Amino acid sequence: MVNSGIEHEPKKIAEPEPWLRGTLGDVPSVTRGVLHALELAGEDVERWCASLSDEQLEARVLGLPAVGFQLRHIARSLDRLLTYAEGRELSAEQVEELRCEMRPGEGRAELFGEFDRAIRKSAARVLALAGTNLEEVRFVGKLKLPSAVGGLLVHIAEHTQRHVGQAITTAKIVVAAHGQFPLDAS
Repeated sequence: MVNSGIEHEPKKIAEPEPWLRGTLGDVPSVTRGVLHALELAGEDVERWCASLSDEQLEARVLGLPAVGFQLRHIARSLDRLLTYAEGRELSAEQVEELRCEMRPGEGRAELFGEFDRAIRKSAARVLALAGTNLEEVRFVGKLKLPSAVGGLLVHIAEHTQRHVGQAITTAKIVVAAHGQFPLDAS
């Protein structure tokens, strides 16, 4: 490459993802991976979704579920999945919350409050499972489908990340549809 003589500032290197920060070294690896996934979920939602308005959070574009749905689903599914991992069945309240995830809430403060509380509470619950035998059998849902503590923990991490990705993609589409930044902005 030819030096043009123009000085360029180096690009600011972003902090590495939680799993590359050397944190939680005293926590078993599966539990640590789940905790790092939850930490990353919180950071990504903050980065990509926190500036959305109430209207944008609940906008349904291109037939996609709203960002608000994704955040409610993450929060509430974490509670349900951890209930199963702890060897318990869902309460009537948890079942009712599942039924109304698609329904818009009362606004962004409530939505982000629910999401943030769920991430923090879930991290504490995951940490409490750190000493549990990962092969210990657990049953999921009305059909009592077989799983294990480890299977549920891994699913918690991947399911959360999957829905965070959907929330980010939908947020980008919603913002682009409102003319706030081009589709290729990141």
